[in-house]
Amino acid sequence: MLYKRISLLERRIINKETIPHAEKIFSIFLPFTEWINKEKMNPSVEIDKKLFVTTDQYHLIVDYQLGDRLNDQDAIISILDRIYTKYSAIASLSTDKGFSTQANKAIIHELLPELEVVMPKKGKRNQTEEQEERSKSFKQLKNAHSAVESNINELEHRGLDRCPDRSVINFSKYVGLAIGAHNLHKIGKELISIQCSKNKKRQEAMRKAA
Repeated sequence: MLYKRISLLERRIINKETIPHAEKIFSIFLPFTEWINKEKMNPSVEIDKKLFVTTDQYHLIVDYQLGDRLNDQDAIISILDRIYTKYSAIASLSTDKGFSTQANKAIIHELLPELEVVMPKKGKRNQTEEQEERSKSFKQLKNAHSAVESNINELEHRGLDRCPDRSVINFSKYVGLAIGAHNLHKIGKELISIQCSKNKKRQEAMRKAA
């Protein structure tokens, strides 16, 4: 790491070279982290690691991927490919604005014409796009998508709030464990709810019998 830093400084300061973004290191202790800018107009800087998460209608995480220097719009096709390999019966797809491009929409509509796609556009919309995003089905699926944010936030409470181990391999393990814990928590919560409902019905039946 020392030699790497010396080399970067020499190239940048002495040789006046522009260092390619892929070669830059933003953390000595966690060199796999990346410079993430969520908004172009936002001057704040976020040093982090992207994690793409896909959930189903039951809020279970069915797919995830670490974004190794991968932009949102470049990840959507590979995400869909993995999901369709595992699950064939998919009625709709909802994404954040970061995944939205005309090219992505065109590819998805061509390959999966039966799939209802909710991909809000970044920036100004034309009349057709405005009509599409005002439709009832679009709004319903977009509102349902908001639950994904709470699922991502919940990962922090399942062990992903801090990774004390070094290296991207150990970080990947923490991600997998957190997602496993998240899904187990969701399943356990649903099983408890079903059992409570059964107990309540049994108690009501016993009261009526008495």
